[in-house]
Amino acid sequence: MSKHLNATHGIVCRIPNETFGYFGWPTVTRMDDGTLAVASSGLRTAHICPFGKTVLNTSTDNGQTWSEPHVIQDSMIDDRDAGIVSLGGTKLLATWFRTDTRNYRIPEHAPEKERKLWEKAFAEWTDDKVNKLVGSWVMLSEDGGATWGTPVRAPVSAPHGPIQLRHGDLLYLGKNFWSPEDRVVSTIRAARSQDDGRTWKTVGEVPVAAKTEPVNYHEPHVVELPSGRLLGMIRIQAHSGKELKAAGIPHFSIMQTESDDGGRTWTTPKPLGFHGSPPHLLQHSSGTLVLTYGYRLEPFGQRVAFSRDEGATWEHDWIIRDDGPDGDLGYPATIELEDGTLFSVYYQKAAAGEKCSLLWSQWELPQK
Repeated sequence: MSKHLNATHGIVCRIPNETFGYFGWPTVTRMDDGTLAVASSGLRTAHICPFGKTVLNTSTDNGQTWSEPHVIQDSMIDDRDAGIVSLGGTKLLATWFRTDTRNYRIPEHAPEKERKLWEKAFAEWTDDKVNKLVGSWVMLSEDGGATWGTPVRAPVSAPHGPIQLRHGDLLYLGKNFWSPEDRVVSTIRAARSQDDGRTWKTVGEVPVAAKTEPVNYHEPHVVELPSGRLLGMIRIQAHSGKELKAAGIPHFSIMQTESDDGGRTWTTPKPLGFHGSPPHLLQHSSGTLVLTYGYRLEPFGQRVAFSRDEGATWEHDWIIRDDGPDGDLGYPATIELEDGTLFSVYYQKAAAGEKCSLLWSQWELPQK
């Protein structure tokens, strides 16, 4: 049975009634001085469009108020799914991917002004220009996001980016992404960096479960347990839910995999068995594993699952909020604040009829 958590809600970034007022796919991190930073794909016209930019919002009061969105990078094509991780001090690593949205028809329901903007943007795109930009990217800031280094390619992509392991290396569990085809047909792989994301080496690959295909696997996230074990979660879906039925896997759900050798080998993913995706993982200071995910069935919203035995079992469908106007929402990312409460950032319409905004919820772990 679903249960509501004790939560309060607020807004990171909302620009209603603006052509470029759509924001989506955020990630939140907490810096050493307590500053919260949220990276997202923002100042867009729609869920899919040519105009996505990687933007940053910051807060110095535990998320109660936020800065205006600051563009930290903007290529000619669509920049999507921004991750961000604090590397200690004032050092931040941002991640995102670039995609060719010429593959998508200009939506007929879009206002005429927006359709004309799309056509104007596409007129400047050539295959040569686009192919040099498509793929997964990272860039480093040494000063808390005020300035950023040159973007460099990463071998894999996932919405919330890599994690920093306890000894300092970065571990990036993601979909191989060097070409447009990779995001469809490639497997989930693990890459590592020993130099704050400047260079990467792919070290391992997640096997594919029986009766599934690599095309079913997307948007993973990973957490490092105290033992050093890596626990990964993967979004799994198909064009039709029937395609996964034979495997006993719900459409738009989560699979779990583990690695005990630093990401070189992984267990065959197993389904958690409930609706919702994509995943974000955090281990709370109490030891509880926190798995947040978007819920795209009615009532639409953001949910969380808990494990108190390092992922052996999960208690799912605790509700952070269930007031989404429709299913264009999700991608919650969660951090722990200094007082032990949880702070989740996600995208969702603040009101029916608007474009998507960046929203937050602060909530408490349920009593045992």
